[in-house]
Amino acid sequence: MLRQTPVCGSRGSSLIEVLVTLIILAIGLLGVAGLQAKMGAAEVESYQREQALLALADMMDRLKANSAQAASYVTPTPLGTGDGQPADCSGQPVGVNLDECQWSHLLQGYSEQTATGHVGAMQSARGCITQTQALNQTPGFCAAGIYQVTIVWQGTTATSAPTNVCAQGQYGNDAYRRAVAGTVTFPATSCLP
Repeated sequence: MLRQTPVCGSRGSSLIEVLVTLIILAIGLLGVAGLQAKMGAAEVESYQREQALLALADMMDRLKANSAQAASYVTPTPLGTGDGQPADCSGQPVGVNLDECQWSHLLQGYSEQTATGHVGAMQSARGCITQTQALNQTPGFCAAGIYQVTIVWQGTTATSAPTNVCAQGQYGNDAYRRAVAGTVTFPATSCLP
């Protein structure tokens, strides 16, 4: 009977190959987990931006519907998170007060609630309405009325801070503050030829 002797250096090579394969697999799985986390954060950012755009369109429509009172919509302090609006808007008179109360509730997420609070909107959402140009219908001095509606909220990751000043400094590091804005213009109709 012949005995075979193992060749030097060939012992354990299969174990090394398995170990290398496991290391490569672990690195790949860590990469997939990191990608999944980034996708989750991007999904939250996208959802919040969508909600902000819907709330922006809502207030712009309210301004257009009540153009005679547009100047009364200007907010000295942001509406939404931390404002003094009542929890129930049903006692507010129809017009600017009701519109601002309902918009504040929209920004705070009153449309969707859980046992712990309101969750139907952006995180710490606030809204501002500013007048950038007053309506002037005096012949020879005609100017359209221009209002800017802005919504800001708390983002999940730091980016460059928005230049809009709505609720500036109320989110700690402004690099986490997100903003969308729209403009509503009311023409000086008495000045048209």
